[in-house]
Amino acid sequence: MCRFVKFPCVLVVLLMFMLFPGISLSAQSETGKSRGDYLTLKIAIMGPGDELYFWWGHIALIVEDTVSGQSRFYDYGLFSFKNDRFFVNFAFGRLLYSCGVSPTGNNIDNYIRTNRDVTIYTLDLPAVQKEAVWRYAEQNVLPENRDYYYHHFKDNCATRIRDLIDLATDGQFKERFGEAPGRFTLRQHVRRHTWFSPFFDWFLNFLMGQDIDTPITVWEEMFLPGEIETRIQGFRYIDPYGEERVLVSSSEILNRAVNRPAILDKPRRQWIRELFLGLFIAAGLGFLLGLQKIKPRMGRLLLGLAQVVLGLFFGIAGALLLFMTFFTNHDYTYHNSNFLYVNPLILAAVPLGLIFARGKDPKKRLFAESLLRGLWTYVFLGGILSMIIKLFPGFYQQNQVTQALVLPFALVLSFIPPGGKMLFMGLRKKRRE
Repeated sequence: MCRFVKFPCVLVVLLMFMLFPGISLSAQSETGKSRGDYLTLKIAIMGPGDELYFWWGHIALIVEDTVSGQSRFYDYGLFSFKNDRFFVNFAFGRLLYSCGVSPTGNNIDNYIRTNRDVTIYTLDLPAVQKEAVWRYAEQNVLPENRDYYYHHFKDNCATRIRDLIDLATDGQFKERFGEAPGRFTLRQHVRRHTWFSPFFDWFLNFLMGQDIDTPITVWEEMFLPGEIETRIQGFRYIDPYGEERVLVSSSEILNRAVNRPAILDKPRRQWIRELFLGLFIAAGLGFLLGLQKIKPRMGRLLLGLAQVVLGLFFGIAGALLLFMTFFTNHDYTYHNSNFLYVNPLILAAVPLGLIFARGKDPKKRLFAESLLRGLWTYVFLGGILSMIIKLFPGFYQQNQVTQALVLPFALVLSFIPPGGKMLFMGLRKKRRE
């Protein structure tokens, strides 16, 4: 009884379900509308932030849907310190990044609140291309697809958006820039963003080997969001219907950061700064060498402690370089000639410096001083070797910043200056007395 009563209702519902989508599809067919006609694609460019890993800026895809009223922010630069073994994986060059999607408004508000540049570029794309990019982005955020291993130069938030733009233009973006000579090397691009921080500017360049000093293409330069921003403006392409279009139809500046270091248009020759610092340290050490003649105990103490500090800093730097070059996937640290003269051997200056500074046995002090001078002589000659090998085609690392910093004080502390020999003989004479 109930079955027969309900049957007409079910039939009506089925007929309505079939009828109304049919009417809708018919209307779409008549107007020529497709899913992409209801989408607007935009590129969001965010300037540098406070933390070191934000110094190179950020980029994301925005998809606005007039049907649902949603604006979605596709972000390829997501990571979390809470991930399993995050710091271990980072140390070994296995940093896991993710692609995620979230409401656009929340993200933009956060970038503005943290004092970062925010500029939005609206893309002029035919509906079929907008839909293709949207569907590809949706595939990217699926759990099985969202994770990838980050590489600072080859696979990051910017290169993923660059590839999406290439998809949107049917490969014309890469065709235009894939072989075009770039403006700078990878190292020079890095230094455009780190110039304002003397320590990190030096340290990052110390760790990076010669592989980032080769000429690159404009396509490779677009590992930086700012380079993508430069290239999409004014870029023209042919759409699937044979019409020429300008990729960016409009732009909107939502925020300008206040009191934040600028990104340099051209990299500076920072080795001059390091040379002055190296000469300053060398002058200080020279003063301590002279102080020993006037106040032997104080001069010896301060000179020994100074070498402890230098040995600790450059020894740890050399140990980190050894680890990253030979035991990790950080391939941009490979083939690094800085290792010829800044390596873990410099850590020997720590115990030797303490013996020289505080040792009570003159014999041990003299022996420690001799070993220290031998160590710094090795450092100086290793630095000179790292300069000489550049005469050969296989060696071209731009490591002048490290050479300029290390060589002046290594020379002063080595056996090479005449004063070193005089000091050595003076100590021997004092020991005999």
